[in-house]
Amino acid sequence: MDELELEFELDPRLVTDTIALGDFPLCRLLLMNDSQYPWLILVPRRAGVTELYHLPANEQQQLMHEVSELSETLADLFQARKMNVATLGNMVPQLHIHVIVRQESDPAWPGPVWGKVPAVPYTPEGLERVRGKLERLLDGELAFEPHD
Repeated sequence: MDELELEFELDPRLVTDTIALGDFPLCRLLLMNDSQYPWLILVPRRAGVTELYHLPANEQQQLMHEVSELSETLADLFQARKMNVATLGNMVPQLHIHVIVRQESDPAWPGPVWGKVPAVPYTPEGLERVRGKLERLLDGELAFEPHD
């Protein structure tokens, strides 16, 4: 573990809005606490990183690999109409990548999910269903380490 990973902390807004699911080799995997969409977020465990180009080339490649693997897994699991992958950082400057499953039936379709409708937090039962589905599917993928 290098110094940048030792100093890594999630932005307070990500802590408030998400549920930590586990870690891939580079990124922390978070679930947005909005049950209207399967919406996950990857955050490289590196302190002070706000832009993709702040990562060394090998970590940029690892990040894209994790985004691609997660996108494909979610698309298959949730039978996505479209996968939205985005990094904005206007509200949360810490580098993070949104990976969102979109369906024509979701409340924001076809527009972006941000600010369209208020979030609907997961119930404890709904969270356990989603967590279990994702952890079983991700078991063995990219050396995923689930959080309890």
